Amino acid sequence: MPSAIRFDHPGPPGVLRLVPVERPEPGPDEVRIEVAAAGVNNADLLERRGQYPVPPDAPPGLGLECAGTITAVGRDVTDWRPGDQVCALFAGGGYAEEALAPAAQVMTIPAGLSMVEAAALPEVACTVYSNLAMIAGLAEGQTVLVHGAGGGIGSFAIQWAAAIGARVIATAGSPAKTAAAIELGAMGAVNYREDDFVAATLGATDGRGVDAILDVVGAPYLRRNLECLGPDGHLVIIGGSVGPVTLDLGALLSRRASISATLLRARPARQKAAIVAGVTRDVLPLVAAGAIRAVVDTVFPLAEAGRAHELLESGRTIGKVVLRTRHHQPCVPSP
Repeated sequence: MPSAIRFDHPGPPGVLRLVPVERPEPGPDEVRIEVAAAGVNNADLLERRGQYPVPPDAPPGLGLECAGTITAVGRDVTDWRPGDQVCALFAGGGYAEEALAPAAQVMTIPAGLSMVEAAALPEVACTVYSNLAMIAGLAEGQTVLVHGAGGGIGSFAIQWAAAIGARVIATAGSPAKTAAAIELGAMGAVNYREDDFVAATLGATDGRGVDAILDVVGAPYLRRNLECLGPDGHLVIIGGSVGPVTLDLGALLSRRASISATLLRARPARQKAAIVAGVTRDVLPLVAAGAIRAVVDTVFPLAEAGRAHELLESGRTIGKVVLRTRHHQPCVPSP
């Protein structure tokens, strides 16, 4: 019988427990994955605290991504077969030894990546690509401001933007994190605890502003983000504080700018399938070529998910925190 992380009520990391669960059986359009490793995300922390709107059709348990080996496929699945080594995006249930994923949200592991590295990819790759490529339309020669450079999303966004030929300005909360941002490809990095990121951004762009902003802070940064936007710029908000805030429409109109606010987890299945298809086509080849790497800070055994949450909540990490199961082993590249 497989095991999975569960909690009976919202609370601190200590509420997380590894318990036996029934073996999941795939539906017609699903695959079952023997999980080797699972990524830990901020959404998991919020859900554990009872502060995240869980989609009503989400599988039970925490976890939005994993890497492992397919062990069963639904009757309508034709693109995957048992034995395939994959990584996957799903709406829940990844903190487990076995998990179900929609077949359209499964990706082949890029050559040369370990299961741990592969588990760190789906959520950040799909978040960055859907927001910066599909919504903001970031392209070669443009400039993007990435907040939260030390996080999993920020560290991936810097690399992807640099890989497509965009210029990156990043913000982070410590010298170690700003140094990591530069190493990952940012042309400039601002310690927001010490310096004004608006002044730094405008200085780095000769006063023009940036073409896109990826924001994980939310309401407290709205006014200052607008000051950083250049003509026809696009601000994408993907998290942070969602309290009431005043929007300066004049600042938006004068720049012909736009704002989007998105959550990946609650998107309809057809949107997620389109995002995964785009990542498979446009992003994973960059990973396979070494232009983008999975930034993993720390790996914990699945049973120590509470410790993993404590570390991520501490704000000390650079990149992703990953859980490994008893099935973890080196990835064997496909022939």
